Parts: sequence; structure tokens; C-alpha cells
Amino acid sequence: MGKMSNRPIMVISGTNRPQSNAMRIAEIMARHYREIGVEGELFSLCEMPREIFEPAAYAQKPAAFLAIQRRVVEAAGLHVVTPEYNGSFPGVLKYFLDMLKFPESFEGKPVAFVGEAAGQWGALRAVEQLQMIFGYRHAHIFPQRVFIAAVREKFDSEGKLEAEIEQRLAKQVKGFAEFCLLLKG
Repeated sequence: MGKMSNRPIMVISGTNRPQSNAMRIAEIMARHYREIGVEGELFSLCEMPREIFEPAAYAQKPAAFLAIQRRVVEAAGLHVVTPEYNGSFPGVLKYFLDMLKFPESFEGKPVAFVGEAAGQWGALRAVEQLQMIFGYRHAHIFPQRVFIAAVREKFDSEGKLEAEIEQRLAKQVKGFAEFCLLLKG
């Protein structure tokens, strides 16, 4: 696969819930990126600095958040793994997106989505809502999405993900890496 010019694809776990299924899936995706020779840089919303939630952060972002902002801007693409909370994506993910610089954080940025949920739709609504937001922000949306329904049942007792889901994630990762390269052109 071609070179991403030392720019990683940022794999974002879209919740700040500890030991989340979103992070488990994001870790698997980062492994798939490594397997095809592309850096998949993991980011969990658990890493957001507490100061970003202070009202003053709207006017001036904390230094720790500016480092995260830079990672987003410099990434070759964003691969978002979102759970479904109450028929949508987590509020903390929306807050994270709102706090990122406009327009450079998403303008022309390739973005891909994986939805995971305990329910039968695999976060379909959450992903579709995120697509609207990223579309509004002029991101390039990768059309191949992956939805993982009944996510807890997709892992065996040793934590290994069901083979069919692994294959779908690997295919999406490869396709998204190629998409990022094409847009870089």
C-alpha cells in the first residue's frame, strides 16, 4: 500500500466509558491498520483533559486539548467507532467535535464510521447522525460503513471477535486507507 506521508489514520473510540466495546473495536482496527502497513493511531475520549469541560474552554482551549486538536488536523483520516446511546451517539463525542477548530479539523478530511450497539441495529442511527454532522463540516465520507449489532455477543470468552466481523472490519480498514491515499493525491 502507498505511503500516507507519515500521517496516521486516527482511530477514535467515540465514548469516554472505561473498558468500552468501542475501544475494543478500535484496538482491533488499529491492528488491522498495522497489518497493512498503515499507522492507526488510537484515541479514546477518555483522554480528553478535564479542563476542556470548563466553560472557559469555549474561549481558550487548554494546552492538553490543543495537542489533541493538532493530532486531528494532522491525521490522514478519521476512523470513528461509535456506540449507540439512547438512539444516537454519545454526547461526549458531540462535545469533542464541537470543541475542535472550525473549519480545518474536518474540511476535506476523509472520515469512516463503525457503529456498535447492544441492540439489533448496530448503531445505524448514531452513524447516520454523525454522517450528517461531518457532511455539514465538509468532510469526505467513506461510504462503506460497518454496523455491529449485539456487540457483546460478538466476542468469545477469550475476548476474540467473531471472524465474520473481523473480516468486515479488515475490509473497511483497507478500503479506507486506499480512500485516504486517493484524496491525498
